[in-house]
Amino acid sequence: MHHQDSLPLPAQRLLMTELDYIFDLHLSGQRQGPGSPESTRKALSFIDLDLQSKLQIADIGCGTGAQTFTLAQETQAAIVAVDFSETFLAELNRRAKGLGYQDRIHTLQSTMEELPFESDQFDIIWAEGSIYNMGFQKGVNSWKHFLKPGGYLAVSELSWLQPKMPAAIESYWTQHYPDIQLPSGKIKILEEEGFQLCGYFPLPPTDWMDHYYLPIEERMPAFLERHHHHETVQKIALQEAEELAHYQKYQDYYSYGFYVAQKV
Repeated sequence: MHHQDSLPLPAQRLLMTELDYIFDLHLSGQRQGPGSPESTRKALSFIDLDLQSKLQIADIGCGTGAQTFTLAQETQAAIVAVDFSETFLAELNRRAKGLGYQDRIHTLQSTMEELPFESDQFDIIWAEGSIYNMGFQKGVNSWKHFLKPGGYLAVSELSWLQPKMPAAIESYWTQHYPDIQLPSGKIKILEEEGFQLCGYFPLPPTDWMDHYYLPIEERMPAFLERHHHHETVQKIALQEAEELAHYQKYQDYYSYGFYVAQKV
């Protein structure tokens, strides 16, 4: 079996799916979704545990580990960083080694639906911008079993900021993420699933623009060039540009909400 990199370019392109291209676009980015070290630390501030004790944390949908490293900086926890992408995890391991965290951060390649964890295994389950892959309610329902009683769930999730919004942005997000709701709807789900809300805040615009969209814009020309402006990469570039344009126009109406809740 040939390693993909050793194949001539046309053959590589045949092997690459849209998902492979998306991984490639995001691989060199600090983060794969809106967020910032400040927001990770703010969410952590709602958690009433001794962060310098030997806590167990699962970071689900970790990407290349932006928030994983902030969690490692702010705690003495053992962290399991979980992602579906082997490529992202390899990059996370490389960065962890550079930062000296390889003894406390362990990676696990797994889908969210098939996590091999024990009941009551973790003190904290963390998921920035990733629970949407399962759906909010399904994710909360599934993951709560892995939390110790009194453990914490911290997730950022696409949420409306106002009860009424322009039709254009409402239809855009209803089409792309039908689960989008007001924070009150997400909090109700958490309560129904046996959690008590400890903190909520929306991510500020800098978490979207400075930490996510602008770095993508900077990487885009090289990404298009690297893949010879293949039609799939052009499609991805258009989708990214459309999403950015929507955010710039309608950022008063939606953001990621960060929800921190304790298992009762």
